[in-house]
Amino acid sequence: MSDRNEALNEKLTDAMVPGFEVEFDPDEADEAGSFREDALSDQDATDSSGDE
Repeated sequence: MSDRNEALNEKLTDAMVPGFEVEFDPDEADEAGSFREDALSDQDATDSSGDE
């Protein structure tokens, strides 16, 4: 495991401690999946409403 991955894993473990604040740089946050977009698209939301 690379030093970068090891450091990220340690930060993620620390982040699980209630009240403990961990700082992530933008690249770490992206790698950890913090900015994964999984919202419905406009079309999917419209299709799921049942008001056609």
